[in-house]
Order: sequence, then structure tokens, then C-alpha cells
Amino acid sequence: MGLTYFLTAGLVSCSNFSFFGINALGANVTPIRELRSQPDSNTTVYIQGKVEKIAPLLKRRAYLVRDETGKIWVITNQTNLRVGDQVVIKGQIRYRSIPIANREYGEVYVEEK
Repeated sequence: MGLTYFLTAGLVSCSNFSFFGINALGANVTPIRELRSQPDSNTTVYIQGKVEKIAPLLKRRAYLVRDETGKIWVITNQTNLRVGDQVVIKGQIRYRSIPIANREYGEVYVEEK
């Protein structure tokens, strides 16, 4: 039992995982607030956070993911995520324009790769 504890503690302490840190599982995580300034780019990003809402779409799902800096919708084929799950998602930043009465109500989102 004691040996298992020390081996597990050693592995965790050597890993790159940190929940709201800069690095998760070896990937550079982008804070969600920074994604708003990069709409509709072909930039690949990693986001990390907690699933807050789920919106079933026709063949895909949308998950509202929140980190300490904000929240963003993520479009994915994954159907196994639940509210409260902690996730790290790799995707591309997208922007959907929604013009209504000469005003823009568009939204930045992430499409999982």
C-alpha cells in the first residue's frame, strides 16, 4: 500500500497536468478570454475547463466549457461528456455571424479536431 502511494505521487508530481495552469497533458492551454480576440482563424488551440451545459445538435453536440477566465461553446462529435466533467479539448477557433437589424450578434466557438 505504501509503495503504491509513493509511486502514484511520484508520477503525478512529474506530470505536466495542472487544471487551470498553462500546461495540461503536454499541451499549451489557451485561456478562453483570449479566444474572443481571434475570431474565425485557422489557429489550433487547446482549451481546458469544466462542462457547464450540453446542447444536442443533429449529428454533433455542443458543450459550454468554462475556465477561470470565461466560457465558450465547443462543437464536437463526442457524446459521452456530462455536465461537471473536466475536459481538455483541441480544436479550431470559429466565428458564426448572426446579423439582425444591422447589428452583429455573432459568436466565437471552438470546433474540435
